[in-house]
Amino acid sequence: MSLRLAFLGPRGTFTEQAALEYAPQADLIAAPSIRAVTEAVVAGEADEAIVPIENSLVGPVNETLDLLIHTLDLKIRAEVVLPIVHCLLGPAGSDLAQVQVVYSKPEALDQCAVFLRQELPQADQRAALSTAGAVEQALAEDGAVAIAPRRAAELLGAAILRDGVQDDDRNQTRFVVLGEDDAPPTGHDKTSLAFNTLDVPGALVRALQPFAEAGVDLSKIESRPAREELGVYVFLIDCDGHRLDADLATVLARVEQETTQLKLFGSYPRYRAR
Repeated sequence: MSLRLAFLGPRGTFTEQAALEYAPQADLIAAPSIRAVTEAVVAGEADEAIVPIENSLVGPVNETLDLLIHTLDLKIRAEVVLPIVHCLLGPAGSDLAQVQVVYSKPEALDQCAVFLRQELPQADQRAALSTAGAVEQALAEDGAVAIAPRRAAELLGAAILRDGVQDDDRNQTRFVVLGEDDAPPTGHDKTSLAFNTLDVPGALVRALQPFAEAGVDLSKIESRPAREELGVYVFLIDCDGHRLDADLATVLARVEQETTQLKLFGSYPRYRAR
């Protein structure tokens, strides 16, 4: 039986592209929201879920982080890092001088602002619920185009009018795969966790000190509101190593003594491009 993998749909989105990168032979199940994607696993309708968690240009995907912090018992078991290449799609033979509307997600429009200003200054920019949905709208309307992944052109029969129209070629999105359990150690792992600290001077320093003393590298540290009174935060960390590694297990035990509500999101292999 093939892996049932839920993803943020519809087909033709970057999340589907990440799902195909992670598990090309999986039975893909599209869901309309990040919450719905994760609920498919909880309900037993999917074995795993893949969701975006951060972008190199705009930062964290807060909906995913908040679900991990406050709602989900699912664990991170893998990650995929996808270069974000935006294309201008529309009917074959479209004359850009005649384009009146450009559809896409707001984030995609922002990431192609220079191209749009220089090449389509006359076009009205309109938000769509997804990049794939933007292509469907563009194909149904005269004088309209869309910004979307190449795969959307393949699936929906659109022409690639311009390739690589993003303003910054370093644009990447990191996706995480969620399941009932995290991954076994591979020797090339990272661990994600969250914790609260007491509201006393030096509390965060004491929580981080065990990592420094053990020489464990922190690849990310950020905070999210704790959903309590203003000024109370949850701290999120990605660090090198697997939670079952002896050295990191010792560090995490020390961190737990210095924090409140420590939550391990999981340990998983670092992404390596194929």
